[in-house]
Amino acid sequence: MTISSPARSTETDDATPAPATGYLAVIAATICWATSGLFVTLIVDSAAVSALALAFWRDLCTFFTLLTGLLLFRRRWLRVQRRDLPWLIALGGISVGTFHVFWNLGVMLNGVAVVTVQQATMPAIVAVVAWLLWREPLTRRKVLAIIITFGGTVLVSGLGISTQASFNLPGLLVGLGVPITYATFSLFGKPLAGRYPPLTILTYGFGFGALALLPLQFFTPQPWPIPGQVWLYAGALVVFSTIVPFTSYTFALSRLPASIAGILAMAEIPFAALLAYLLLGERMTITQWLGAVLVVGGVLLLTWRQGPKKSVTPEHSDPV
Repeated sequence: MTISSPARSTETDDATPAPATGYLAVIAATICWATSGLFVTLIVDSAAVSALALAFWRDLCTFFTLLTGLLLFRRRWLRVQRRDLPWLIALGGISVGTFHVFWNLGVMLNGVAVVTVQQATMPAIVAVVAWLLWREPLTRRKVLAIIITFGGTVLVSGLGISTQASFNLPGLLVGLGVPITYATFSLFGKPLAGRYPPLTILTYGFGFGALALLPLQFFTPQPWPIPGQVWLYAGALVVFSTIVPFTSYTFALSRLPASIAGILAMAEIPFAALLAYLLLGERMTITQWLGAVLVVGGVLLLTWRQGPKKSVTPEHSDPV
């Protein structure tokens, strides 16, 4: 399958116009993603559920919600070309199902601070692979933005002041799987973003993600009965923390290069810190606030333009 890359200038992509809707879509996605930890914490505290089971039921419920909506209102959006099935299967099995398992395990084995730092390496993976696959320019400004954002994430996570961070081999391996599987959503989603509506990609993605995790459920304890409030938390996790941000982010991939979208997604870190402060009473230290400033600064550096230059406007197909 031939993958077309966005048109670009011969020197840099700084002048390549990117619609503001793409930036806003990524920021909206990060705000919603930032609530995921809150709802996961409420679910785990209310019911004894494993990382594997939680990932499976999250993906399965999301799939059926999306499938029902498309069957009722946009049935034609369920049609996909056979040649795109490998991309959808890879996105579902790796970028959705496997990532959710790694993320849950990472939090359990390493703690939120460490796994957040490990996840922060995702933009570098996206930028390098996007350069290899689509020849998206890896400019000095983009590299600097990655470094600043990564440094800010380290400070926000509190790793530098925490005494609870410890490493072991299983935790290290799981921690490496978090940013790798997280990065593949941008890489597998990019070839599909301009060809299908976001809801089509997500429906198949979460369906294949749940299907990939299904055989493992026979060896995983399942919590039952489930308390009533857990259903409310799970509903919020599926709709507000999953469907809305993934739809928004997939839409953004049809408007922005994958590497830029991946870097912008790191804005989830300060948003998560703010929600933790407002809703959970977690107070950030001066060092952590400095990290938040660095993360925001990295995002601003990424979107800042030096001035108009002659360049070729990239062409993107509108969603069907």
